[in-house]
Amino acid sequence: MNADEKQALAQQAYDKALRYELDYGCCPQCVLAAIQETVGGIDDATIKAVHGLSGGGGLMAEGTCGALTGGLVALSARYGRDRDKLDKGRCINNFKKCRELVERFRAEFGGVTCSQLQQQFTGKTYDMWQAEEYQAFCQARGDKCAEATGKVTQWVIEMTA
Repeated sequence: MNADEKQALAQQAYDKALRYELDYGCCPQCVLAAIQETVGGIDDATIKAVHGLSGGGGLMAEGTCGALTGGLVALSARYGRDRDKLDKGRCINNFKKCRELVERFRAEFGGVTCSQLQQQFTGKTYDMWQAEEYQAFCQARGDKCAEATGKVTQWVIEMTA
């Protein structure tokens, strides 16, 4: 695949992930669904498995941004250590790719946790388990989370295609 084809594929994945996040929410699932549809390598069980990782894990905002988590899962699906090789070393190449993604994400968005991004995007953090705060967050963030979801997806395609 030449550079233009790779960039077009990355843009297609960005557009899908952004649209899915705006329409359906659950950023890690949106990242993985867009990757599945553009380059494959992600099965439906993996998409299901990341559902609870949205909103920093359990909508608690304390853990890694769900979009970034989806990207890390996608990289690990491609480069990670196989089950039958648990005793064969750390598979450092995957860690290098994941580190690259985390560093790029931090540089672009000013943090890696959901609460850090909430602060960056809106100037405050929210309790997503309180209906009125969740609604306020959705209003205040605009399309920022969808943009982060799209960017992660685009970067993963650029790193793997």
